[in-house]
Amino acid sequence: MAVTLRQVAELAGVSVRTVSNVVNDFEHVAPHTRARVQKAVDVLGYRPNTAARSLRTGRTGLIGLVVPALDQPYFAELARAVVTQASAAGFTLVVDQTDGDPERERDLLLRRPRGAMFDGLILSPLSLVGKDLAEADGGRPLVLLGERMVASTVDHVHIDNVQAARDATEHLIARGHTRIAAIGLQRAPSGQTARQRTEGLMTALAEAGLPAHPQLLRHAESWDRSAGHTQMLELLDGPTRPDAVFCFSDMLAIGALRACFERGVAVPGDLAVMGFDDVEEARYATPSLSTVRPDKAEIAHAAVTRLVSRIEGAVDDVRDITVAHELVPRESTAAAGR
Repeated sequence: MAVTLRQVAELAGVSVRTVSNVVNDFEHVAPHTRARVQKAVDVLGYRPNTAARSLRTGRTGLIGLVVPALDQPYFAELARAVVTQASAAGFTLVVDQTDGDPERERDLLLRRPRGAMFDGLILSPLSLVGKDLAEADGGRPLVLLGERMVASTVDHVHIDNVQAARDATEHLIARGHTRIAAIGLQRAPSGQTARQRTEGLMTALAEAGLPAHPQLLRHAESWDRSAGHTQMLELLDGPTRPDAVFCFSDMLAIGALRACFERGVAVPGDLAVMGFDDVEEARYATPSLSTVRPDKAEIAHAAVTRLVSRIEGAVDDVRDITVAHELVPRESTAAAGR
């Protein structure tokens, strides 16, 4: 049988209200009284009734993090960072994945049954468009990760994808590469991140006076190893072989490295490969993968801090927060391929 507040109060020799004040961490309790109540709590093994507390406060103590896929290392590493930040703020994080299904994303955004349990939501959408945000429940705290789809009243945390892709391309150009391919372009209306990285690539090529060969620009609707492998094989077998490839994710790049190995193409001797995300696997690939590192810890910190402030009613302005990124050169771009 569960221990009650009354039993704790009787053992501590205080009122039930005093016990309630202690377990709910109210400030105005004398230190010696708090210590006596805490000792009784520990002796009896009392555990607060979180359901009852939720009814009183209207909060669950839960924050939701919604990402497209947890088998993508970037999102798994980001989720770990968000768990750390949420725990430090006194919240429990619940992680959900949508597989990019627009209906699942809308369910969580619009507080349908799967999304109703959270005090606030951190959402990294893959398939939502502007009109979906317009229908969102304005009363539920929400922070978006990734590219802003439309001007809205929602807080937004992101990196500058255009500049990051430009930095990656300029890194390849500085090493003497002139036939630079790209893997990861997307046609979907929601593929805003891919479009911004494409823009950064094109800007860097144009400023260097280099052509953007259409046959070297490869689409990949899924940024995974399989897509990188397939597209890299087609590039290697095509009429214009690149001397460098900028992959829009590290997983695309890992697949590309495998394709080069299968074709006997030396990286970086014959061809340089650049990734994006700096997941742990990039450091242990053979060769180690040059990449762009978004500050995942800072993304998590900014998103959780902003969300908790909204849950507690401490902010009313909308913020667009740009988090830093860093170019990380490694072995896969160490020499100019010729």
